[in-house]
Amino acid sequence: MAAVASPEVQQPPHLDAPESPSQDLALTTANNDTEAVARPEKKVKKIIRRKKRPARPQIDPALIKAEPPPQTGTIFNIWYNKWSGGDREDKYLSQTKAKGRCNIAQDSGYTRADNIPGSYFCLFFARGICPKGQDCDYLHRLPGVHDIYNPNVDCFGRDKFSDYRDDLGGVGSFMRQNRTIYVGRIHVTDDIEEIVARHFAEWGEVERIRVLNTRGVAFITYTRESNAQFAKEAMAHQGLDHNEILNVRWATADPNPMAQKREARRMEEQAAEAIRRALPEEFVAEIEGKDPEARKRRKMESNYGLEGYEAPDEVHFAMGPNAVNPRGRQGYEEQLMLEAPGQAETLPWQQQRQPEEQKDGILSGNVLAALNAARVAVASKPKQTVSAGPLVAYDSDDDDE
Repeated sequence: MAAVASPEVQQPPHLDAPESPSQDLALTTANNDTEAVARPEKKVKKIIRRKKRPARPQIDPALIKAEPPPQTGTIFNIWYNKWSGGDREDKYLSQTKAKGRCNIAQDSGYTRADNIPGSYFCLFFARGICPKGQDCDYLHRLPGVHDIYNPNVDCFGRDKFSDYRDDLGGVGSFMRQNRTIYVGRIHVTDDIEEIVARHFAEWGEVERIRVLNTRGVAFITYTRESNAQFAKEAMAHQGLDHNEILNVRWATADPNPMAQKREARRMEEQAAEAIRRALPEEFVAEIEGKDPEARKRRKMESNYGLEGYEAPDEVHFAMGPNAVNPRGRQGYEEQLMLEAPGQAETLPWQQQRQPEEQKDGILSGNVLAALNAARVAVASKPKQTVSAGPLVAYDSDDDDE
C-alpha cells in the first residue's frame, strides 16, 4: 500500500522573517508613531456643590395671634406700638417662659437676605418664633467673622443709645463694646459650669466663662460682640436643664484691674490688625522683622557706625529734619533747600556796621544794634489843659475818658 505524501504547507514569507531591511524599518517606524499618538487620559475632578438648605418656619403662622405689647413702661406710644417711659422691667413680669427657642442645627438656612449684602439678622429667628422661613427678609443663621455693622446699631438693626437702661436690658450702648452678658436665676447644681458652657456655646465662640456657683450667676464673654447680642436675645427667659427662667442682661464693666488690662490689650491688637490690613505686606514684614533680608539691612543701617548697637524703632523710623536715619530727612532736606535763598537775604539792620562786642555788660554789641534798629518812635501824648473852675479836682479813673 503506497503512502500518500501530504502537501507541504507553505507559510507566507512575512511571518517567518523580513525579507529586506527596508521592510523592517517601515514596521518600526509605524510602531513608534502609534506610541506617540497614544496619550494618557486626563483625570477630570468634578466638584459637586450642595445646594443650601432653605430656612424653615419655626412656628405655624396660623398660631400667631395679635396681642398687645406687654407693659414695660408708663406711657403707651401709639406711633411705635409699645410702652415707653419706664427703663426698668418688673422682676415678676419678666419670669414668664419664652414662647419658643431657636435650634441652630435645624432652623438655619438661606433666606431672601442672603442675596443682599449688609443684611441684618432676624430677631424673631433668635427668639425661635419666626413664621416666614425662607421668605424672611432677614438672615437666619449665626453671626460670623465677616458680619460687621455700624457701632450705632446691633446685629438686628436696632439703634443703640448713649447709656444702658437701669436694668441693663434692651439694645445696649454705643459708648462701649460689650461682649459680656450676665445670666441670673440659674439652678445651683454640682455641674453648673458644664451646663452653662454647653448651652451658651451654641451661639458662638466663647472666650471666657465665669460662674458663681453659690449665687447661681454666670458671666459669659464672647469673642465677637454680635454673638453676644444674638445670645442675649436667644437665651432671654429660657431655661437650662432644670426648666428655670433665666434673667439675661448686659454685664457692667469688670472692675478687676487684670480684666481692664486684658480688654485694653485686646483693643490694641484690633487696632494693630487694622493697620496691618491697611499697610503693604512688605512694609509690615519689615517692621515686624519677618523678612530676613530686611532684618539684615535694618541691622546694618541702624548701627550708625557703632559696633553692636541697634537703634530702637522710635529712633530708626523717626521723621523730620533732625532724624538720625537719612531716609527720614529726605522730604525735609528739600524743603530746607527751597527756603535757603529767602533766608540768605540780609536784613536792613545787618547792613549797618556791627560794633564790637562789649566785654563788660549782659548784652552783646550785636544784640544792642538789633534793638536800636527795631526801635519804634512812640508819639507822646499831649498834656490836657487844666480848666479853672469849681470842678478843678474832678477827673475820671480812666485816663482815656
